[in-house]
Amino acid sequence: MDQAEQLRNIIKANTHTQKPLARILTVTSGKGGVGKSNTSINLAIQFRKMGQKVIILDADFGLANIEIMFGAVPKYNLSDLIYEGKNIREIITKGPMGVGFISGGSGVAGLSNLTQDNIQCIIQSLAELDSLADIVIVDTGAGISDAVMEFLVASGEIILVTTPEPTSITDSYSLLKALSRNPKYMREDTKIKMVANKVHKKGDGAELYRKLNVVVEKYLQTPLEYLGEIPEDTQLMQAVMQQRPVSMEDPYAKSAMAYKQIAMKLSDKGVTETVKRKGMAAFFSHIFVGKR
Repeated sequence: MDQAEQLRNIIKANTHTQKPLARILTVTSGKGGVGKSNTSINLAIQFRKMGQKVIILDADFGLANIEIMFGAVPKYNLSDLIYEGKNIREIITKGPMGVGFISGGSGVAGLSNLTQDNIQCIIQSLAELDSLADIVIVDTGAGISDAVMEFLVASGEIILVTTPEPTSITDSYSLLKALSRNPKYMREDTKIKMVANKVHKKGDGAELYRKLNVVVEKYLQTPLEYLGEIPEDTQLMQAVMQQRPVSMEDPYAKSAMAYKQIAMKLSDKGVTETVKRKGMAAFFSHIFVGKR
């Protein structure tokens, strides 16, 4: 039995159970500075207000956007789980309103050097997140690096954050193009949903979606759904400066209300019933298989 077959058996052992599986939302963008991490954090807060248990995995390795914006410093990160023997509960830091987050550190950089026993331990540890969270939000890096692609091809639901800036639109298309050409991308099992951020007037987001979707459908044959728009908002910027999510600092701000609407749309019963939940073990299996 080769290593890939052994790994598949490990995944089956951890996913073919009766326990609930977490819903995984992977938030990404074609370029930096478009509000990707703000989107992850504020959606997490809105889900918490709905009574959902939420954990954010900060997969933007090398940066610390989530912990900075939360105003909390993690004691341990994903690397400590992989290399230092820490358990999954030890590496979860509590943020505002009980939102948990895991700092990625450089955790995925050395996966190719892990033994089968290491991988089995990691998969079993990450599978525990299914019992600790209803929703896991994976906040990726920006752009089309290999690390970002690994998380996207493993995802059943991708939230693409873009802005009306021409460079943001172009980079979003480049990201979708790279994803569609990735041999591990499963088009039929992946839902890609767009959020238009930093729009100046109502309706600009829908127009932005229409323009991007026309090109994506024509050249990539990749279905793209529209989640909604987040307006340019000085109250959001003030909340960022205070290292507080605007959804907590000023829940009636224009941006906070927009995040609430998007979270409600994502939580709609008709939507959640059609989402195929893979759980964290299966999610990370894609990444590990690609490294073996």
